[in-house]
Amino acid sequence: MGLVERRQRQKEEVRNSILTAAWEQVLAEGWASLSIRKIANAIEYSVPVIYSHFDSKDAILLEFTRQGFERLIGQIKQSALCDKAPAERLEGIAQTYWQFAFDNREYYQLMFGLGIPTCETANHVGAMRQFGEIIMSTINDLIAGGPNTDADVYLKFKTYWSILHGLVSIQMIDPHVSATDKHGQLILHDAMSGFIKSLRH
Repeated sequence: MGLVERRQRQKEEVRNSILTAAWEQVLAEGWASLSIRKIANAIEYSVPVIYSHFDSKDAILLEFTRQGFERLIGQIKQSALCDKAPAERLEGIAQTYWQFAFDNREYYQLMFGLGIPTCETANHVGAMRQFGEIIMSTINDLIAGGPNTDADVYLKFKTYWSILHGLVSIQMIDPHVSATDKHGQLILHDAMSGFIKSLRH
């Protein structure tokens, strides 16, 4: 291995150590507690070393946001985008989103903790754009097959996402509620059925 390759590997190892320490800090104390100094102390490097890999704490948060959306997209592709009708795909996306939120609370709280992420965040996180495109494409397919072909796809996308995020946020107030909570599942199904019905009639 050459000098350049060795330095690159060492750089990647330090970067991964930073992210690992940051994640452990989040699991132990929550996102609000995350700090560059605590990360530096945990991996026994100076603060400037952390800044040589990440410009700010926000850059670390953005990296975790990217990871979260990549996980979510991967799960949606695996479980919800089979050869199904648009209505079934929308229902499947909702179920996958719901499951992801409760199985990955720390990621979800960062990804959506302050509400629907901004367009600026989407510009830096390709998987977030992909998430939106998958939903909009599915909604568009459903609208195209119904009587209201002039419906605003972007508006319906925002409505769909708002329903999902609102339901998850309400349920997540109770730390003991899981994705399999029967009452929560009934509410999710009822909300999705109503939304899908509104696009079909």
